[in-house]
Amino acid sequence: MLSNRDQAVVVEDVHKSFGDVHALEGISFSAAAGRVLAILGPNGAGKTTMVKVLSTLLRPTSGRAVVAGHDVVAEAAAVRRSIMMTGQFAALDDTLTGRENLVLFGRLMGLDNASAKQRADDLLREFDLVDAGRRPVKGYSGGMRRRVDIACGLVVRPQVVFLDEPTTGLDPRSRQGVWALVSALKNQGITVLLTTQYLEEADVLSDNIIVIDRGTVIAEGTANQLKASAGGSFCEIVPVEPRTLPAIAQALGDMVPPTMRTTFAPGGEAEADRISIPAPGGATTLTEALRRLEPLDVELADIGLRRPSLDDVFLRLTGHTATPAPTGAPPDAPSGERPEAAVAGERP
Repeated sequence: MLSNRDQAVVVEDVHKSFGDVHALEGISFSAAAGRVLAILGPNGAGKTTMVKVLSTLLRPTSGRAVVAGHDVVAEAAAVRRSIMMTGQFAALDDTLTGRENLVLFGRLMGLDNASAKQRADDLLREFDLVDAGRRPVKGYSGGMRRRVDIACGLVVRPQVVFLDEPTTGLDPRSRQGVWALVSALKNQGITVLLTTQYLEEADVLSDNIIVIDRGTVIAEGTANQLKASAGGSFCEIVPVEPRTLPAIAQALGDMVPPTMRTTFAPGGEAEADRISIPAPGGATTLTEALRRLEPLDVELADIGLRRPSLDDVFLRLTGHTATPAPTGAPPDAPSGERPEAAVAGERP
């Protein structure tokens, strides 16, 4: 059991309401120092609101949150000096080069001109952006913009980094680049809180995951633990002719859960085009399914092992799939509520 001194972030029963809309309803969790915590949830779940509370952009309605040993309300300025935050979209000056953006941010953080330039050059080398740093940002790809955006937040080394859906809108190659940066931050002993809608992203990057939905924490654990809660891996079989499903189910025998057998019984009215069976043995289960199906000589459109998706996890945990927030429940603060101060690493 870690003590509070071992925790970079501690959240205790935090609520946040915007009028009649309750964005956070009693969230509690902690993030160990030097580790990556993923905050997983659908649009409107409260992820961004939680990050804004922790980064002092929003005041909690009630509850307590401590970041890098500082209370987010009573010691907001100290929190800002200890963190870096990157939002869902890179906020850079398109007319400046990558290096000029870094130098500008260094000056805003209090570095003298020579120190800001030296730090900019160091970060460009570290992020493999030396050549790109000479070009205006308006010509950058999405992944390159994101790398410069994160680099700007590291001009002064933070203790905690908040990455709010950092791979939104990025292509697979750029996403891999951001993932590498997150791993590099962890290797430097920096605590990272990563909000994401993607179970795969949380799986690759995080040491631990909290799942939030409708403003509350509904599960916590590693990616494998969460996937196991949704039933673990399964084998999905898709025949070319759905009418052959009863024969397939019969051939699979005890591999088909009892609750599914009546659905696919001969003469039944199943309106499915595929059958999914638990695959506790992984590839062994798949091999056995193929062995049992071979005598049928049934043409298959697809057969393979599948892992639970975000929707599978949410369906298991909440009884509904991951859906966008309903109208009237914005994930961020309404236009009438303004943050009291800017946060280190967050460009307006």
